[in-house]
Amino acid sequence: MDLFPLRTALFVPGNRPERIDKALKTGADAVIIDLEDAVPPDEKADAREHVKAKLVQYPDEKIIVRSNALDSRQFQDDLLAVVAGTSRCVLVPKVEKTSDVHRINQALLSAEAQMGIEPGTTSVLFLIESALAVQSIFSIASEKTQPARKTLACFGAADYTNDLGIEMTADGQELFYPRAQLCVACRAAQMDPPLDSPFMYDLKNLDALRADAMRAKRLGFGGKLCIHPNQIAICNEVFSPREEEVAFARKVIAAFQEAKEKGLGALVVDGKFVDHPVVERCRRTVRLAELIDTSVSGRS
Repeated sequence: MDLFPLRTALFVPGNRPERIDKALKTGADAVIIDLEDAVPPDEKADAREHVKAKLVQYPDEKIIVRSNALDSRQFQDDLLAVVAGTSRCVLVPKVEKTSDVHRINQALLSAEAQMGIEPGTTSVLFLIESALAVQSIFSIASEKTQPARKTLACFGAADYTNDLGIEMTADGQELFYPRAQLCVACRAAQMDPPLDSPFMYDLKNLDALRADAMRAKRLGFGGKLCIHPNQIAICNEVFSPREEEVAFARKVIAAFQEAKEKGLGALVVDGKFVDHPVVERCRRTVRLAELIDTSVSGRS
């Protein structure tokens, strides 16, 4: 599964198949079927069957499955449910160190072999949600496996604040360090921008949600995990380049190319100084807009 771009990924309980159907119509870039926290222990086996059925029912949708923790008894069975479908991507909670990366890879290789699937075809999202994980994120993001897999990092603020024994607040000041650490580490490891934690402080306060998403975007996140359909439209908007931003980026690229042909290395466009770093950022903006347009048109 292509993991980029992902502006929004909506959680839905794995034991509620009717909610999975509804979630796929919300406009989220991806749906995460949860087999961990949202499913009671005595319903996890049935939830895995729902996962397998939905992956077969919706082969062209971006569906991610959150497994139970790596050390749980359910983990390997969860992976078998994931690789049984065509949209193979697992979100693994509580990833904390590089050895976890290799343990996940080995478990997936076993599941892929058991299901007759080409090794390495299952993508992995690492959920970073503890102090140890935050301190280890660069080594986690840069660790290579054989075969190589598509990977992405996500931040889980609820377990992180619980681990530190601190409160989660509306303005998110307590999350500045782990968020910044995650974005910098992923960029340094040449991993795509991570997904930010869901906004859980007040589900009815959409202004606070927008502000929280903007804080995450400014730090370098590429999207946000969501826990309610009313969060989708706002987060899709925040993590998409604005029309005027894309238009200016195209103008800069064209002007820079013209200046380059004239032997000039820098110029001014609409009063803004433009050099190579600015042009590179504009190219990323245009590329992101084009990828989003392609992804959205492919779902409609």
